[in-house]
Amino acid sequence: MARVAFYTPMKSPDSPVPSGDREMARNLMRAIAAPGDSVDLVSRLRVYDKHGDTQIQAELRHEAEAEVQRLIAELPADTALWVTYHNYYKAPDLLGPAVCKARDILYVQLESTRATSRLNGPWAGFAESAHGACDAARVIFYHTANDLITLQRDWIAGQSLVELPPFLPSADLPPASSCDGPMLAVGMMRHGDKLASYDILAQTLAQLGDDWALNIVGDGPARAEVQALMAPFGDKVCFLGQLDHDTVQALYQTAALLVWPGVNEAYGMIYLEAQANGLPVVAQDRPGVRDVLAQSDYPSIDAGPEALAARLHSLLNDRPLRQSLGAKARDRIATRHLMPAATDRFWKAVRPLVRGQT
Repeated sequence: MARVAFYTPMKSPDSPVPSGDREMARNLMRAIAAPGDSVDLVSRLRVYDKHGDTQIQAELRHEAEAEVQRLIAELPADTALWVTYHNYYKAPDLLGPAVCKARDILYVQLESTRATSRLNGPWAGFAESAHGACDAARVIFYHTANDLITLQRDWIAGQSLVELPPFLPSADLPPASSCDGPMLAVGMMRHGDKLASYDILAQTLAQLGDDWALNIVGDGPARAEVQALMAPFGDKVCFLGQLDHDTVQALYQTAALLVWPGVNEAYGMIYLEAQANGLPVVAQDRPGVRDVLAQSDYPSIDAGPEALAARLHSLLNDRPLRQSLGAKARDRIATRHLMPAATDRFWKAVRPLVRGQT
């Protein structure tokens, strides 16, 4: 068994702020440790510059230099593998490559992206560091076909690019939903892409007529704006706030379907969770999102809210169709998006490269 150092530049897996990134980081730690290997969260240093501020970047580099020296000195002697999750131009890995070089440790990455367009401009230095970290990785695991495009473009000799589909931290599926309750939307209420999804959702609902109901799970700084978007629908929309996993799971068990446009979602954990419960998903056909959805009729972005409304209308009027599509979605999750498959893919690619492992 190997000892593994795990690091996430953008957000620590034990952050109190919920997000898809945090959930996937936690899932990855569980999946890597599943065979009995030891996984250590070796640093909580957050290296993240949201706005492209060179002063912030300089301060973060200074903190990272000190953290590198600490890790070189204190990392357990039997650490044989370093895994960094989500290295990109706003949150480059400033620790892993330097520590691994000094300590002769195998370095791999999960869900890294290359953005040559950011090598000029306010994030230029961080983008260069993110590219350098990618270059240092012996293996890069990618979650979506969209990520693979730039990884292949800038591939370096000797580096392996390995698909690792997003997954749920379970070996089994929950019971199938009855698909006979209100529609369900799950999304943090943040400005930017999340609010854009809520805006599209509101435009879609406006075209549905009268016979529908929607539960919304989520909260955040844009709550007032989301409530204003949904105000015209009165009590057809029920705001449930931020809920724990078990409570959301109970909602999946009766929801008619999951509806979420998916503006700029990397892939979206909610899509995996809903499909595991046998819910059909209504979303727009977007990069990343399409990688985690079972085959179905997903409207294009250009088709707008009208196409989403038409899709909702057809499903809301046909419970057997909802259940049939949900069953197909469950099958896809079972074969491709559960933890045992992720564990197997990860260690098949990495185990032969770890020193002392066979």
